[in-house]
Amino acid sequence: MRDMLGSRSWQSFIHISWMCLFSSAPHGGAKVLEKTFEEWLQYRDECLRRMASEPYPAGLFCNRTFDMYACWPDGSPGTAVNISCPFYLPWFEKVRHGLVSRRCGADGQWETVNGSQPWRDYSQCEEELEATMEEEGAWRLLASFKVLYTVGYVLSLLTLISALLVLTFCRKLHCTRNYIHANLFASFGLRAASVLVKDALLERHWGVEVLQVADWEALLSHQAALGCRAAQVLMQYCILANHYWFLVEAVYLYKLLIGAVFSEKNYYRLYLYLGWGTPVVFVVPWMAAKYLKENVECWALNQNMAYWWIIRIPILLASMINLLIFMRILKVILAKLRADQKGYADYKLRLAKATLTLIPLFGIHEVIFIFATDEQTSGVLRYIKVFFTLFLNSFQGFLVAMLYCFANKEVKSEMRKKWQLWKLDHPALCCTQ
Repeated sequence: MRDMLGSRSWQSFIHISWMCLFSSAPHGGAKVLEKTFEEWLQYRDECLRRMASEPYPAGLFCNRTFDMYACWPDGSPGTAVNISCPFYLPWFEKVRHGLVSRRCGADGQWETVNGSQPWRDYSQCEEELEATMEEEGAWRLLASFKVLYTVGYVLSLLTLISALLVLTFCRKLHCTRNYIHANLFASFGLRAASVLVKDALLERHWGVEVLQVADWEALLSHQAALGCRAAQVLMQYCILANHYWFLVEAVYLYKLLIGAVFSEKNYYRLYLYLGWGTPVVFVVPWMAAKYLKENVECWALNQNMAYWWIIRIPILLASMINLLIFMRILKVILAKLRADQKGYADYKLRLAKATLTLIPLFGIHEVIFIFATDEQTSGVLRYIKVFFTLFLNSFQGFLVAMLYCFANKEVKSEMRKKWQLWKLDHPALCCTQ
């Protein structure tokens, strides 16, 4: 492919750089862009040093230059100048034997197109079309996933806010069980809000107009990433809080059914410490490790998995305890339903209903992919895992709010009473004419 350069040299580099960002999106495109820019700076500096140190030839020649893409030596009139593909390209290993070329005219000027635009041929340095199309397909798929989970989190956030308002303003619903539900709703809401804020900050971060090298340096600086790093920390805290409020729900329900775990004292304050305090114990050392050892971009990548396990281990622990409690509770429910099966012939159906109701409350669905991390999966399995994880996580808040608030008989009864009282207080508004 032949490309016109000259006044569009900088635009060409910008185009290549953004291709670097998107070409490896599933695996951390921002990191690829940062590495590419660092290597481009190294390539440019080496080129400028070489141009300054080498002696000029005698006679007529095309002048040495760095055109933002490649480093060109002096060219002899009437010849083609071929140089190796620049090493900063992310796909350099695939094109290391390729050449990029420009032609030096007989008048000692680089050949141009339409009399003004310099000409070059870098077709041998381009990434293979098949690989490019595959990456574009993966990017479109991930973009559709982003739309899916954005809709899910927005819907969940609105539903959770409504559920929290109901539980807050209906005084007859104030009890330990509903307080725990409210905290679980709050953890879901904060998680949804943190994800939406993080995405907005990332979009703003990478949507900055880039016109020169200084803009790239500012874009990739630590100062520019502070906002999205803060959102990343908040998101990790909310995810942990979410899992530990799952655990609180499981412990509380187990206490009610078994009655032998704790005394009758109110342990609500301990539940608050477990749900909101435990995540701090793990997020703070994770944040310190990121700042000291992996202080790049928005802290979203896991180059050293040991730091990621600071967050992952408490999630696995909470999920496994939830699973054990879940199985124990199902055993108790099954025993009680069997004892009453003479009066209720559909006890299996009721057991299935109880099981499906407990799954979103305890987050048991996450056990399916609990050991299948993004780094351990690839290909189709990776996209299946990402789809189900994003779908379930984003819509789970909506499902929990509907099941444990709006579909709850106690809540519906209280809402009907409130509605009747409101109609009595505002008869004129309720009259049909």
